[in-house]
Amino acid sequence: MSVYNLGTNIDKPSLPQVFKGIALFTPGGDLIYCIDPSKQKRWHLHLCGVLQEILNLSEPPHFLVPCYTATIDHWLNPRTQKIQTFAEAYPAVMSYQPVLGAIFGTGNEVWQRSPWREDVCDLMVIESYRSTFPELWEDHDLIVRLDSMSMPYSQKHVNQKQIIQNHEVYVLRLFVAGHNMSTERILEKLHELLEDYLGVPYTLKVIDVLTHPEQAEIDQVSATPTLVKIWPHPVRRIVGDLDNVEKVLHTLGKKDNF
Repeated sequence: MSVYNLGTNIDKPSLPQVFKGIALFTPGGDLIYCIDPSKQKRWHLHLCGVLQEILNLSEPPHFLVPCYTATIDHWLNPRTQKIQTFAEAYPAVMSYQPVLGAIFGTGNEVWQRSPWREDVCDLMVIESYRSTFPELWEDHDLIVRLDSMSMPYSQKHVNQKQIIQNHEVYVLRLFVAGHNMSTERILEKLHELLEDYLGVPYTLKVIDVLTHPEQAEIDQVSATPTLVKIWPHPVRRIVGDLDNVEKVLHTLGKKDNF
């Protein structure tokens, strides 16, 4: 699918004013990222190490760096005393700008495309690792913020196949038409609503009906935006009007939380 978002209501710290942010994607669309106010404590090797633990890989997938990375720097201009932002992403992950904007709070800011260099980003070389690391090409619906973890990863985070066994986990799909400013606004608003009112862990997958019409047909979606609750049963959906908190919570079966 095109964009993924995994959230839990237990760890959504506010963004610092000045920070470095780095994001590491997998070819399958999973994402692990960190926000480091000191700009010194978290690096790509840390992301690779945690990704190894999450997916139970034989070794850290350092070969994904830098081809599947994005970097952002919020810094204070000493001359103007204003916060400035530099954000860039490699071509392989440029399609994830809406989710990058959501996790790093960049709003509608356009990410710069990092220059592609064959000597450091050879996709054929990366593809050669597929047989050894097939998990990296699979869809696990994961987005994990590394620096939000106050305990070892294995004690706090699990992938969708594990957590779906727990009834108190919501699996949601948001169907949209294209990735644009409207999509980003819907994603940010919905994420805030779920964090504030849902009260349990959830996964939210954003599906572009223009590029994945077959998924829209499977879930019987004929208009956008449509939010579908896949789990827990019964399956429910709401078409449009996703700003209406009461209607969304009613669809989720959480009306008492409003």
